[in-house]
Amino acid sequence: MVFLNGTSSAGKTSIAAELLHVLDEPYFHLPVDAFHAMRTSKEVAPGELEAVLKRTWLGFHRAVAGMASVGNNIVVDHVLGERWRLLDCLALLEPRNVLFVGVHCSPEELRRREKARGDRPPGLAARQLDRVHAHGVYDIECDTTTASPRDCAERIKDFLPRAPSPTAFERLRRLLLGPAPRSRPGCFP
Repeated sequence: MVFLNGTSSAGKTSIAAELLHVLDEPYFHLPVDAFHAMRTSKEVAPGELEAVLKRTWLGFHRAVAGMASVGNNIVVDHVLGERWRLLDCLALLEPRNVLFVGVHCSPEELRRREKARGDRPPGLAARQLDRVHAHGVYDIECDTTTASPRDCAERIKDFLPRAPSPTAFERLRRLLLGPAPRSRPGCFP
């Protein structure tokens, strides 16, 4: 699994699209935005929105884990903007099978991209910036300020055969969740 984490507009989806072209084996791109897009377009009461969003993220994590559990290669496109999201992924995913990729972009470029897209609240990426990378541990990092999505995808592809052991997910799981028992419910080989 290639797990791309970065702010909104950082370039995760563009890198994922390129990865599907450059990786040798078949991969599925599972973006969190697709799960949000599947939700009804009806207005959600402001008091209910947070619960609806949290259930969406929890379901997304379990869908990713389910796809991986039966042997699918996955490119995950996510915004780990709250600590519980990272903790949930650490608990659900087999950490030795996750290549954790930090996708960075300068604040100036994020603002430019948000404005050009026009489909995100202004300043969303800037508000996410500190929280998304707060855990500080990745296997590999890309900066899309100057590197193209194709360059980032090629770099990730070249890195996959020499991924570290323990992986960033293994180190983070030990650090944040403690030692893993031999068999954890919800974890897949």
